[in-house]
Amino acid sequence: MNNKMTGLRLASVLLPAFITLGLNGCSSPQPVVQPEPIVQPEPEVAPEPAPEVESSVVTPDYPERYVVVKGDTLWDISKKFLNDPWLWPSVWHINPSIRNPHLIYPGDIIVMYIIDGKPYITLDGQAGMRPSGTSAEKLPREIKPGLKVVKLSPSARVSGIHKAISTIPMNAIRPFLDRPRVVTEDQLDDAPYIVSSYEEHLISGTGNKVYAMNVETPLAAYNIVRPGKEYVDPESGDVLGYEAIYLADARLLKVDEDKPATLIVTKALREVLNNDVLIPYEQRDQMFQFTPRSPQEEVKGQIMSVFNGVSQIGQHMVVALNRGEEHGLAPGHVLAVMQKGATVHDSQRFLFTSVELPDERAGIMMVFKTYKNLSYALIMEANRAMHVNDRFENP
Repeated sequence: MNNKMTGLRLASVLLPAFITLGLNGCSSPQPVVQPEPIVQPEPEVAPEPAPEVESSVVTPDYPERYVVVKGDTLWDISKKFLNDPWLWPSVWHINPSIRNPHLIYPGDIIVMYIIDGKPYITLDGQAGMRPSGTSAEKLPREIKPGLKVVKLSPSARVSGIHKAISTIPMNAIRPFLDRPRVVTEDQLDDAPYIVSSYEEHLISGTGNKVYAMNVETPLAAYNIVRPGKEYVDPESGDVLGYEAIYLADARLLKVDEDKPATLIVTKALREVLNNDVLIPYEQRDQMFQFTPRSPQEEVKGQIMSVFNGVSQIGQHMVVALNRGEEHGLAPGHVLAVMQKGATVHDSQRFLFTSVELPDERAGIMMVFKTYKNLSYALIMEANRAMHVNDRFENP
C-alpha cells in the first residue's frame, strides 16, 4: 500500500515536467531577446575628475556628513576631510544648474564618498551630484556617531554672496584688499605730494582741504599714503617696493596752472601731514572667494617681511613674499614654508665635521594679493614658529 502511494506521488510531481519538456521539444526555439541598454543622460556639466587625489589624502576620522555653521571657512571644513585642505577643488562636485558651485552656506550638509579609491565630496540633496556610474547601494548611509546632523527640507531660497562662507578668514586680509599696500620707487619719484593744508594746519583730517604739488594728470580720487619700510629681496638685495601706509582718501577739487592743486580729504584713518604722497585710487576687483591650488609652475622664494612687527610668524599672520605675477603667482596659490635645517656636529667624522640637517616644512600659506615682483600671503597652518627669510616652495 505504501509503495503504491509513493508511486502516485512521484507521478503527480514528474508528469507536469515531462509534459512541459515535450511541448518545448515540439515547438520551434524562441530567440533570446537582449534588453536594450539603458542610456543615462549626461549631466550638463560633468564633475571634474580627480585622477591624482587618492583616498590616502583623506583624514582617518573624516565625517561622512558635516553641517556647515556660521563662522566656518572652506579651509577649516576641508581639514575635516582632507590632510591637504587645498586639494578641495579637485574632489568637490556640485550641480551647477542648481546653484553657484563655488558657494557654500550655513546649514548645508557636506557628504564624503570614497568611490574606487578616490574621495568624492558634495552637498547632500538636490544641489549635490552623485558619482557618475554608481548606484545608491555604493553610497554610504551610516552616520558616524557624535556628529550633529540636521536634515533640511527642500525649499527655495535666495542667498547673497556675502552670506556664503569664505575660503579663508576675511577679517585677517580685508585691510590689504581694499587699500594700497605697495608703492615702487618710480611711483614715489613722480607722485604728487601734500605741500600744505587750508589755513596751514599741521595736521589734516576728514573734511579738511589740502594742497598738493605735481598733480600733472588730474584724477577724481586719490589715496593718501606714507612710505614705510623697504621690501628688500633677500636673494638679490634689490628694493622691490615700499610699504604704503594708508592714511586717507581725497577728492580733487580744482587744478590751478602754476599753483598747487586743491583736494579735500573725504575719509581719514590717520592724520595727514605735509609731504605725504598721493597715489591714484586703487581700482581692484575685490576677491572674497579664493580657489586654493598649487602653482602650475615651480616657485621658490623667501619671506621678506611680516606685518605687525613681530619676530616670529604664526597662523593667520600676513607676510610679504619676494615673488609675484612675473613668477607665476596668483591669488589662491598655496605655498609651503620651509625652515632651514639646523647645523650639527658629526662626532664620528674627523675634527667633528658639521652636518646640515634637511629642511623641514614649518607651515602652509595662501597668496591673496599679487603685484609684479612681490605678493602677500596669509599663513594658514603653522607647525612651528616661522621667521623672515624662511624659504617657500610648491606644497
